[in-house]
Amino acid sequence: MTSFPWFQPSDNPYGAVFESVGDLTERIKDALEADFGDVAVRGEVSNLARPRSGHVYFSLKDAEATIRVVLWRSDARRVPFDLADGLAVRLVGRLTVYKPRGEYQVVAQAVEPEGMGARELALRQLVARLSAEGLFDPARKRPLPRFPRRIAVVTSPTGAAVRDLLQVTGRRWRGTDVLIAPTRVQGIGVGREIAAAIALAGRAEGVEAVIVARGGGSAEDLAAFNEEDVVRAVVACPVPVVSAVGHEIDVTLCDLAADRRALTPSEAGELIVPDAAEIAMHLDRLGQALHHVGAARLRDARGRLDALARGLAAATAQDLERRRHRLDRLKTSLQALNPESVLARGYSLTLAADGRTVVRDPSQAPAGSLLHTLLATGRIRSRVEG
Repeated sequence: MTSFPWFQPSDNPYGAVFESVGDLTERIKDALEADFGDVAVRGEVSNLARPRSGHVYFSLKDAEATIRVVLWRSDARRVPFDLADGLAVRLVGRLTVYKPRGEYQVVAQAVEPEGMGARELALRQLVARLSAEGLFDPARKRPLPRFPRRIAVVTSPTGAAVRDLLQVTGRRWRGTDVLIAPTRVQGIGVGREIAAAIALAGRAEGVEAVIVARGGGSAEDLAAFNEEDVVRAVVACPVPVVSAVGHEIDVTLCDLAADRRALTPSEAGELIVPDAAEIAMHLDRLGQALHHVGAARLRDARGRLDALARGLAAATAQDLERRRHRLDRLKTSLQALNPESVLARGYSLTLAADGRTVVRDPSQAPAGSLLHTLLATGRIRSRVEG
């Protein structure tokens, strides 16, 4: 180490003398990394930054101190949840010194949320984000077809779920064709395969509904049905989707996004197709009800018809009686106007010689004219003398 020019090395009161800041920082870096190396620490995330490089930078703090943390892109990709300001985490990494600024920092290699597993936190964050988009909104749920002619089932073709479902649908209703969209339901990369199978099933010709089915299993076994790709495929499916994943106690994001949730694959079969026996009973009840209603209406119609007939007969009789009375009155009037009736009262009618012309004036009967006089009971023939 070179001594300062203004004093001799023997007079040096300092424990260490450095030529430059870089030398000092390098010495501190070597000592710090040698003494500490790998470290594990917990704290609260703050000042989070995600530049376009893909690296993640943030501070880890508590009530007493703050330390800078860097998470290189390759390690950041392995973190299953989203880091955010205010999140309590624990991390493992290497303590190092960033020489250009003379700051010590932790190069994180693994980060976990404090108090819960990384998978659980990632799931919660995904639920919150998708809920904010409205993907789980009940208002967007679609009704299932009442009598589907064709359905598609997204499942493993060798699993028990598809056998149970086919048994139920075949027993209940033979009028529905069932297509199988085969996919793995467990393993690495399964989420993308399930999403692709849902998209394919929804576009198949004539398909009116899709069932996504898997038997029971552990949370890890069902993890693929919590992936974002599966949720978005369910929402984007052009026909209604029934989710039948796991058992009753298992709830996945696929269940939340689907138009209907079935507790088991067997229940999915019961939801998607009608029961032929129940339909037959229902039709029988409708037939009986229709018969009773028809008979009652026929009785009512017959009663109304009888009442109308009785009313019509009475009205006809009354009308005939009125007409008879009127005819009698007209007859009486005509009889009063009949000349014979006048003659019966002592009057006579004088006719000219032709026996038809009524003599109303003496000028019609000059002397010597032959006259006919009609009486009530006969006639008199006479000749005018003057």
